[in-house]
Amino acid sequence: MRTLTQTIEPSAEGRTVLSLLRREFACSDAHISRLKRRENGILLNGNRCYVTARVATGDTLEIEIGDLPDGHIVPMAYPLDVIFEDEDLLIIDKPAGIAVHQSTRDPEELTLENAVCHYLGGGISPHPVSRLDRGTSGLMAFAKSGYIHERLRRQMHTESYARVYLGIAVGRVEPPSGKIDLPIGMAKGSTYQRAICQDGQSAQTEYETLANHERFTLLRLIPHTGRTHQLRLHLSAIGYPLAGDWLYGAEDRTLIARPALHSHQLDLTHPVSGERITLVSPLPADMRRLIDLENIEG
Repeated sequence: MRTLTQTIEPSAEGRTVLSLLRREFACSDAHISRLKRRENGILLNGNRCYVTARVATGDTLEIEIGDLPDGHIVPMAYPLDVIFEDEDLLIIDKPAGIAVHQSTRDPEELTLENAVCHYLGGGISPHPVSRLDRGTSGLMAFAKSGYIHERLRRQMHTESYARVYLGIAVGRVEPPSGKIDLPIGMAKGSTYQRAICQDGQSAQTEYETLANHERFTLLRLIPHTGRTHQLRLHLSAIGYPLAGDWLYGAEDRTLIARPALHSHQLDLTHPVSGERITLVSPLPADMRRLIDLENIEG
């Protein structure tokens, strides 16, 4: 079981265990509640304690941050392209065409959740930090515990957890850079498709042209919010849908068999070590073919 340990400094003398759990360990109330029910969830100097206990200089406070086995996800073998791994995080380069979560419509379908569960040895359910659509490729992080997942979730859309995507839009995008600020909600009559609507959730996307020709534009995309289908819908809304986007543009499988979107760069601050991690995944072959970089006009 993964644990974290802290030796009490003089500045923390007299504080309660609960105060330290919330502020120093950044535990959520739900996690603290789970720890209180575990035999070794919270240990003060090696002994189980109440959260009302007060600490003294030199004391050692230890908490469990690992998940207990739950069998919620069925492990299924699938080769993963692992880019980074430590005790808390697994970051993979996701191929296009595989879903992240299991579907109630097809519970036996292989998903990344099944594959990561198998990779981790089974029993422990993985926690995807941010979901990528089935057709989207590129970098994706999984937390190995609910505690790490919650710490990373709080960092989302800040400098501590920043994502950059590459997308190929249909046409020559004008203006070549800008910010799209359009609210997103559910499309009428659909449980899946999204639409731009004034009563929707706020959504902001920054874009910059990296290369183009008459048919397509390679864009650098930075989502400042995390709405479902945000990048796909925002580009469609300004008149430049992603190539291959069957839902918000036009499908043409002779060009590309999925929406031309790739999770290119991930910058995050490790929630435990504080280490800054920067990872990059190059543009995949099916997207490179569209932009034909040897014949770029500008």
